[in-house]
Amino acid sequence: MLLSAIGAREVPIPEHIDIYHLTREMPPSEKTALQCVMEVDTERSMLEKEAERLAHEDAECEKLLEIYERLEELDAAKAEVRASRILHGLGFSPAMQRKMLKDFSGGWRMRVALARALFIRPFMLLLDEPTNHLDLEACVWLEEELKSFRRILVLISHSQDFLNGVCTNIIHLHNRKLKYYTGNYDQYVKTRLELEENQMKRFNWEQDQIAHMKNYIARFGHGSAKLARQAQSKEKTLQKMMSSGLTERVVSDKTLSFFFPSCGKIPPPVIMVQNVSFRYNTDGPLIYKNLEFGIDLDTRVALVGPNGAGKSTLLKLLTGELLPSDGMIRKHSHVKIGRYHQHLTEQLDLDLSPLEYMMKCYPEIKEKEEMRKIIGRYGLTGKQQVSPIRNLSDGQKCRVCFAWLAWQTPHMLFLDEPTNHLDIETIDALADAINEFEGGMMLVSHDFRLIQQVAQEIWVCEKQAVTKWTGDILSYKLHLKARLSDDEPSRKGN
Repeated sequence: MLLSAIGAREVPIPEHIDIYHLTREMPPSEKTALQCVMEVDTERSMLEKEAERLAHEDAECEKLLEIYERLEELDAAKAEVRASRILHGLGFSPAMQRKMLKDFSGGWRMRVALARALFIRPFMLLLDEPTNHLDLEACVWLEEELKSFRRILVLISHSQDFLNGVCTNIIHLHNRKLKYYTGNYDQYVKTRLELEENQMKRFNWEQDQIAHMKNYIARFGHGSAKLARQAQSKEKTLQKMMSSGLTERVVSDKTLSFFFPSCGKIPPPVIMVQNVSFRYNTDGPLIYKNLEFGIDLDTRVALVGPNGAGKSTLLKLLTGELLPSDGMIRKHSHVKIGRYHQHLTEQLDLDLSPLEYMMKCYPEIKEKEEMRKIIGRYGLTGKQQVSPIRNLSDGQKCRVCFAWLAWQTPHMLFLDEPTNHLDIETIDALADAINEFEGGMMLVSHDFRLIQQVAQEIWVCEKQAVTKWTGDILSYKLHLKARLSDDEPSRKGN
């Protein structure tokens, strides 16, 4: 809401400051991705059309020269190159850049909207969860791009790694008040902790002083003249202390705790992938060729790789939603697999409350109070449990899905972008729950920090193969940065 208020100029902002607030994906249309990005620069587009009209009419040469001079100031000749570079950074191949928007999914149309925001270079850019529809490679590119943004950038993000890379200041909204911190996210956490420790020391000292003075006044307020005078003096000190304002007790952020119930043990091999190849249709390109690997209950793997390499496809093959074109995937006869994906909220019955939905899905749990406790583990409490799901936020709907998924007691968790719509505290709670989970886990995520918290191995999906990365996710990020430097021409400062 704060970002919307800034975008709508509901707070005092000088008129000369232009604001671009990225709020939604681009609607489907017959325009190409490249056209959609370039048209956002309305002044340049208008001048180019006017120049074309005047050139055809062969008139008003002076006016035409003025337009050409202004276009040169706007660097219009390089506009297409710049738009193409931004789209490339966000994962669009040259062919995709010339593809019509109606042929893209919502996630890709959101990338086009983000490219427009970067292309226009406003004085103030407002971004709300800009990494939500990006893969790791695009996240790294965007982080490097925003580092060089030389104007005002205000962003909301659940990605601590991204905030550390981009932000020079953090604003904390708490109890309807804004508090400003200098530095990136890690520095904010450190500074806030130190300030709160000092605040609690001050609070405790004041409370001790108040208790001591009140006790003295109660004991000696009606004693001898000397003691009574001392009591009156302490009462004045107490009143002065109270009137000047006392230090508030530190109110800790609400803590969440996700939970995946015990799944029991099953002997390996749990899932065996044997010489598996896959293509979506007989004349289509191979996504995977001759895959060979196994996963068990001690598997803790993050799948990484460029868009279109088949990370989500691999999870669907392992669950049986897709069948191999060649080869075989063998599963233990008793294995239960729980797959979380970005569209899982679409299966929710929006007219039911979370409590009703879970009671319907798990009729073996008869007592509402027991189900309330289960749902409460996922951060849904009080009215949230009995309100229609359609009235919940996207993050709260995701928590309903996690509760539903967990209570299937899966042996294997396949998590495809689980952090979208979750806040930082919820992601940390999810990481803790994954680390305590007894079963196996495979993860696809654009959140470097979550991967660092839960993954023991990094597997790279690329060039029809799945290969083990020799380092951790942070070394993989450095690899992506190095590849960006090699592939992309030097970036101009914004």
